[in-house]
Amino acid sequence: MSVTLDSIRAARERIRDVIYHSPCPYSLSLSRLCECEVYCKLDNLQMTGSFKERGARNKLLLLDPEHRQRGVVGASAGNHALALAYHGHDLGIAVTVVMPKWSPLVKVKNCRSFGANVILHGESYDDARKHAKSLAEQGMTYVPGFDDADIIAGQGTIGLEILEDVPDVDVVIIPVGGGGLIAGAGRALKAMKPGMRLIGVEPVNAPTMHVSLREGKVTHVETKPTLADGLAVAEIGKLCFEIGKEVIDDLLLVDEAQIARAVLRLLELEKTVVEGAGAVPLAAAMDPAFDLAGKKVVLVLCGGNIDVSMISKVIDRGLAADGRLCRIVAHVSDRPGSLANLTRVLGATGASVKEVEHDRHFGPPDVALVNIICVLETRDFEHIEQIKQALRDAGISFSAE
Repeated sequence: MSVTLDSIRAARERIRDVIYHSPCPYSLSLSRLCECEVYCKLDNLQMTGSFKERGARNKLLLLDPEHRQRGVVGASAGNHALALAYHGHDLGIAVTVVMPKWSPLVKVKNCRSFGANVILHGESYDDARKHAKSLAEQGMTYVPGFDDADIIAGQGTIGLEILEDVPDVDVVIIPVGGGGLIAGAGRALKAMKPGMRLIGVEPVNAPTMHVSLREGKVTHVETKPTLADGLAVAEIGKLCFEIGKEVIDDLLLVDEAQIARAVLRLLELEKTVVEGAGAVPLAAAMDPAFDLAGKKVVLVLCGGNIDVSMISKVIDRGLAADGRLCRIVAHVSDRPGSLANLTRVLGATGASVKEVEHDRHFGPPDVALVNIICVLETRDFEHIEQIKQALRDAGISFSAE
């Protein structure tokens, strides 16, 4: 079955009464930051916190009574699982979801709260998918997270909404994991506005579409851990890849520091909590090498299910990547007054000392010296250089990171 503008429009009518038409407001702060006209498609505001509800609802509604009775099984790092659990519960369909062992706890807990049978299996999405397919052989219907025409058509409804809200958009930037979102949205966007640019974004640690496009075929990729855990898919969907080749104009890769900065910027400037996978469009838009000057740009913020325990870590990583947090290891004499002298020098630079650790056990080879480790809150990288110069001027040996 192919994915067409008509099938996407049919999905829109099918799910309209339940799926939220998420807002796509203009952002002055992000526009100034990215030097273009930025609008944010806030699909993190869906009931379960991500765009995955669109495809899941469409697929479940298309099941015949026999398959509804048997129940469904899916594999997911979290958001597809949440969508299946919520909409399965609403439609009276039994749902089993297989999630990798490292899935965020908040997603596991919420799936179970909707009555789903949650099985934690494997170290990767690929492991979970294989186990889910083996369970499907026992009678349940397997519902893919992305490589399915009905799922893709459901995700494509986000493209219809973008063009309703920002009809003169020039560029739409979309995260790429398994490829269902960019395939569906891209099909709708390109069919209705062929001249607009569609940009996909992947983490450097999970360049699944990037490698497949380079090789000219679906290619398995060994992913590495990433803040954008929802995009850590080892193999792009075959149907997603075929559509992606037709609709994607550019594909960008962003690293972990860029993702952390994007999450931080959305918290600070937009007061919006977005998971790493949802923040990668902003990470790309902030890259100076990617010229968006004068363009009207929509960032698809596709999910907000970040584990609360991770937020402080991501903020700290973002602050460090932004030059607003640094770590100084000073090698000073183990005599009274050394710590006071160090803090006096640091204080004079305007740095705020967040943490201090006096380390005698693993200090320099010279036993007369100790390490004093300071975590500092700084303004920017220029401020960090000023601190380093002040330490040099005071004759204090140090290392910094």
